[in-house]
Amino acid sequence: MSILEMTAVGNSGWIGHSGPSQGEAKTFYKDVLGWTIQEMPMQDGSSYATASVGDTAIGGFSPMPEEQGSWTIYFTVADVDASVAKAEAKGAKITAPAMDMPGVGRMATLTDPHGAKFALITYESMAQ
Repeated sequence: MSILEMTAVGNSGWIGHSGPSQGEAKTFYKDVLGWTIQEMPMQDGSSYATASVGDTAIGGFSPMPEEQGSWTIYFTVADVDASVAKAEAKGAKITAPAMDMPGVGRMATLTDPHGAKFALITYESMAQ
């Protein structure tokens, strides 16, 4: 089995958890899946909790609480804005418009025509 790089277009290169208690979620997944949880410093001075398997970060935990816990899959695309437009034309609904996250990339969150939540991302490193 080969492993795709997170920046490979079409890959589901990142997962993000949102929920009412980031601390409880981090403890749960650390205990159940054996993930290593680390705080990653962000360019704005805040931090973002990442989940790693071995030395590879696979996802993270949103610092913004939400009423209901959920996971979002981040699909890598070459151009977030073009992909959002294409998805919208095919029936997707935008739930969070495209935005730049310094040090990470450009991302948007949508729901597909069947109601499944997903996100699109173009990593800053892809522009180099």
